[in-house]
Amino acid sequence: QVQVAESGGGSVQAGGSLRLSCVASGGVFSINNMGWFRQAPGARREEIAVISSSGIINYSNAVKGRFTISRDNDKKAAYLQMNSLKPEDTGVYYCASTRGSSWTWDYWGQGTQVTVSS
Repeated sequence: QVQVAESGGGSVQAGGSLRLSCVASGGVFSINNMGWFRQAPGARREEIAVISSSGIINYSNAVKGRFTISRDNDKKAAYLQMNSLKPEDTGVYYCASTRGSSWTWDYWGQGTQVTVSS
């Protein structure tokens, strides 16, 4: 069974940057689609960035132009570079993985807290 684990969260001031990492174990990582999600206090979980097994990338409008998703299949890792952070970016960030080419998010990390102060 695939397991994923996020790291790299923390507290920053508005305008700052953070880089989140997601390391996977088990499965064949190269065929999985990977995604980053977040959940702000009192809000529903939001899909913010996705990278497919073939390298196709999509961002939500809220983060487009500020965040960059990438993956390293040799390291079985996905990353989210977050620049120009805003207070509204505050929330718990989750990494998720599909099984093969499916677009069902089957595997989830435990979440990492990101707090952006004004």
